[in-house]
Amino acid sequence: MSRAEREAFLAATRVAVASIAEPGRGPLTVPVWYVYAPGGTLRFVTGANSRKGKLLRDGVRIGLCVQSETPPYQYVSLEGPVTIGTPDPVENRATAIRYLGPQMGEQYAAMLAADPEPTILVELTPERWFSVDYTKLGAS
Repeated sequence: MSRAEREAFLAATRVAVASIAEPGRGPLTVPVWYVYAPGGTLRFVTGANSRKGKLLRDGVRIGLCVQSETPPYQYVSLEGPVTIGTPDPVENRATAIRYLGPQMGEQYAAMLAADPEPTILVELTPERWFSVDYTKLGAS
């Protein structure tokens, strides 16, 4: 994929799978809902006290993969350092609606806002990319 193609692919609504190094074990590999705009950082929210949240801190490098679910397959894999910040409730709501639709998204956003468990915003700065687009097989 060209840079523009992979960034457009990543900007679409898809579930990403993040891999985070975990000392003494294989990496923690988990799905995440995310927000990405071409040329920017990739952002997702997680519980501060979750296993994922405890492994993440400023400067940690993580890997992330996003794929299509039907043939011909496409995927974008990226890697880079993260910074940790404070989530924006407006972006949390928009992300919930993006992934769950209006009704369930509103319910999920309300549940998240009422949860006393602290959350963190994870921003991944893409530095290394790898992508494949099998829709181009046989294209001239």
